Amino acid sequence: MATMRVAQVSRPNGPFETVERPIPEPGSEWVRIRVQACGICHSDSLVKEGTWPGIAYPRVPGHEVAGVIDAVGSGDSRWKPGQRVGVGWNGGYCGHCDPCRRGDFFACVAGAVTGISHDGGYAEYMLAPESAVALMPAELPPVEAAPLMCAGLTTFNALRNSGARAGDVVAVLGIGGLGHLGIQYAARMGFHTVAIARGKDKEPLARQLGASLYIDSQTQDPTAQLLELGGARVILATATSGEAIGAVQGGLAINGTLLIVGAAHSLQVSPLLLLAGRRSIQGWYSGTSIDTQDTLAFSARSGVRSMNEVFPLERASQAYERMMSGKARFRVVIDVGSA
Repeated sequence: MATMRVAQVSRPNGPFETVERPIPEPGSEWVRIRVQACGICHSDSLVKEGTWPGIAYPRVPGHEVAGVIDAVGSGDSRWKPGQRVGVGWNGGYCGHCDPCRRGDFFACVAGAVTGISHDGGYAEYMLAPESAVALMPAELPPVEAAPLMCAGLTTFNALRNSGARAGDVVAVLGIGGLGHLGIQYAARMGFHTVAIARGKDKEPLARQLGASLYIDSQTQDPTAQLLELGGARVILATATSGEAIGAVQGGLAINGTLLIVGAAHSLQVSPLLLLAGRRSIQGWYSGTSIDTQDTLAFSARSGVRSMNEVFPLERASQAYERMMSGKARFRVVIDVGSA
């Protein structure tokens, strides 16, 4: 029986174990993907630490998957072996529940999460429902494409649905795993892009990524700086600090939106600020497979690229710890190999 290597977690808070498993066979409406690269996301800690309810162990994490279809299940399928594809957080949807019937596939009541509901991409092969699969452009190498399946998708999809139009002031709070991509997308969408972070040393990178203005929150008042520009139509909050997010809300323009994609534990909001300017706060879910496909296509055309640190599969544990340390610049990717 043919086998594959996987990096699995066998129990909550258990170590990563690199083991051999049989290569699985796809069922009807599923495909098998030969994984070439898989990004490591902070959400993988839900598997590692066992904080997502109902996880069945052992489990292989990973929802930033880039690879090639290796086999398809029985029945008629639009997918073919040899296609370059990616899979993100959304691990498929039923198409029959009320949210799906309304087109809100992300809210499917039976929706799965890649690497949580079923095994993910810390492996040489994985299975995925057909509804979770996105085409991957030839211009994007797997290691470059992998982080775009989650970090890229989240920021791109949030911005393109934000209501901002070309020329509007859009501020990106934080220059990290999400923020360094958000700045690139905002600039390439034609927004007047403002980057906000702590420390003057981040300014050269922010401008390199496409920001036309950098605000150092240690020495400048972000609210005052944004109001000098007339206020921000959108502030994309990629930071995970509720205090940092709260400190910029006053910089919103009339009808502006504080768009949150960073998972802060709590946030203090000024109701008066919202009421007086008809401002709003919105969260944004990453997206479904077609959103992933749009993200990848836009990234390939416009030159948006993730800045990555790369590790081999057998060093998945070190790669995960590097991501969790917060010191990576800016995403961590497992290079499973393209052979």
